[in-house]
Amino acid sequence: MPESPTTSRRLPQIADRQTWQAKLDELRVKEKAHTRAGDALAAERRRLPMVEVDPTTKLMHPHMLRHTFVTTMLDAGVDLRDVQIAARHADPRTTMRYDRARKNLDRHPNYILAAYMASGT
Repeated sequence: MPESPTTSRRLPQIADRQTWQAKLDELRVKEKAHTRAGDALAAERRRLPMVEVDPTTKLMHPHMLRHTFVTTMLDAGVDLRDVQIAARHADPRTTMRYDRARKNLDRHPNYILAAYMASGT
């Protein structure tokens, strides 16, 4: 007979209130030490020496990479809905702002429909 999910798991040991509180206090001491060690590490990272950057260098930021990702997909002809999903935009109008060619007649729905009808297919 296969084991049911409840019988295969081990349940925590049952203890009285004082034992539980003592274990909880011990755990909190360890958590506080862990938090302080992480804070010290973060502070040490902030104190790293700085590097002077050439003023003519263009700096990149995360949104610049995101913008490049979205505009490149739109320029490549990926469907707006697919780009919207990939960019995790809730509203397609947000994605449309990235479309540099949206005023291009070749991509206008009426132009596409006319070209389709003219081809006779």
